[in-house]
Amino acid sequence: MSRVTFDQLLEAGAQYGHLKRKWNPHMAPYIFAEKKGIHIIDLHKTVVKVDEAAAAMKQIAKSGKKILFVATKKQAKEAVAERVKAIGMPYVTERWSGGMLTNFATIRKAVRKMSTIDKMEKDGTLSTMSKRERLQVSRQRAKLEKNLGSISDLTRIPAAIFVVDVMKEHIALAEAKKLGIPVFGIVDTNSDPRGVDFVIPANDDATKSIVAIVDALAGAVAEGLNERKSDKEVTEKAAAKEESAAQETEEAPAADDANEETAEA
Repeated sequence: MSRVTFDQLLEAGAQYGHLKRKWNPHMAPYIFAEKKGIHIIDLHKTVVKVDEAAAAMKQIAKSGKKILFVATKKQAKEAVAERVKAIGMPYVTERWSGGMLTNFATIRKAVRKMSTIDKMEKDGTLSTMSKRERLQVSRQRAKLEKNLGSISDLTRIPAAIFVVDVMKEHIALAEAKKLGIPVFGIVDTNSDPRGVDFVIPANDDATKSIVAIVDALAGAVAEGLNERKSDKEVTEKAAAKEESAAQETEEAPAADDANEETAEA
């Protein structure tokens, strides 16, 4: 069964591409027709591509690795943040900070700075500062939160990134390609799909289109995380059972020796 149906995508307007004169020829395999000067995307192919992307994302999540979701355009940011936050994956919905991937060590320093401020607030250090100093620290914390808050738990470079609109997120795309990080992306008819490993051809401007696709992918990630949790529980139970059996085996000879000593006496 597909993650998203043809009818769901149709209702969401995922089939509407850009004006024919703005098209990228490399999107030709995903274009069904042209209507009133606008390219129409082949949603049958979109369904297949969503399933392929979902299957890959599920495996990444199941392996315990992170997928970074990038959606800074107005139509996508709130919808993506809400859904990705629910599955515990990192996301960027404000401005992409150059070097977020290629200069990850510097980004981690900024995250540590944010953690330090949080610690100062908890242990009361902030309360010992002057009102002006507290205001400066608070502003610094707010700025860090805006730019890095959603990736504060990202302790290592993500295993993959997902982008809404590969043209708008070209810096993130370039950094991922430089580091060999797989890229998942919603690609419209005006974009070049060649830099994307998992192309999802669809309207990247309509919020409903974006939501339909992100819902399908987030669902797959959630499944992967649940399967990982279940596998871990099964492994832990098996290990506990083995340990219990080993203890029983060790105790059995000791009991036999005690019985022999009693018989001799």
